[in-house]
Amino acid sequence: MNKDINMIYERIQKAKEKAGRKDKISFAAVSKTRTVEEMKEAEKISWVDFFGENRVQEAESKRKIYGTSKISWRLIGHLQANKARKAVELFDYIDSVDSSDLALRLNRIAGETGKVIPVLIEVNTSGEASKSGISPENFNSLVDIVVKQENLRLDGLMTVGPITEDEREIRSAFANLRTLSENAREKTGLTLPVLSMGMSGDFESAILEGSTLIRIGTLLFGPRNYTEKNFMI
Repeated sequence: MNKDINMIYERIQKAKEKAGRKDKISFAAVSKTRTVEEMKEAEKISWVDFFGENRVQEAESKRKIYGTSKISWRLIGHLQANKARKAVELFDYIDSVDSSDLALRLNRIAGETGKVIPVLIEVNTSGEASKSGISPENFNSLVDIVVKQENLRLDGLMTVGPITEDEREIRSAFANLRTLSENAREKTGLTLPVLSMGMSGDFESAILEGSTLIRIGTLLFGPRNYTEKNFMI
């Protein structure tokens, strides 16, 4: 865990001040590969609102031993169709809806289990092949499908910024998501309050472009050890 936790909060506040914003920006602690012990420490931080997990299987293992959590769990990684049922069971929010097939499957499963699942549509605003998310060109057609599903509640949009040091390119990708959100809000009449963008390396740029939910892992917990096998305990 980063010893200077207050530094993160101060950077968030400075970015808000620079953007002239006074609204709340939610904070998701990205807990991929992190131990349950680390997550319990993060849960004690007053301004951490969510855990963000990338993999269904990992989250399942953690939730079995975590116990009652005071904060909600969000699936922020790509969701394979065959993991949809387990995702509906495990997560309070699914932030990575990127196809009509996945939306329809989630809606059916949620209906079978008597749930309404809050979701975000993930958009690939950078155009990078390595990124998940629907293309901006196909975004509107997916919105049309998602809003018709009785057991899905569309809360907003999510994106991952481009891998670059060029701040103009990063901000352009985030601005693109904001524009898509504004257009979808006007089209659907929904409030779409969530604009999830910004991670450890680019969250200040995301705040300047209107992010309402940032997802921070490395800056909060420290460098990841991808060879660690006992991340659940």
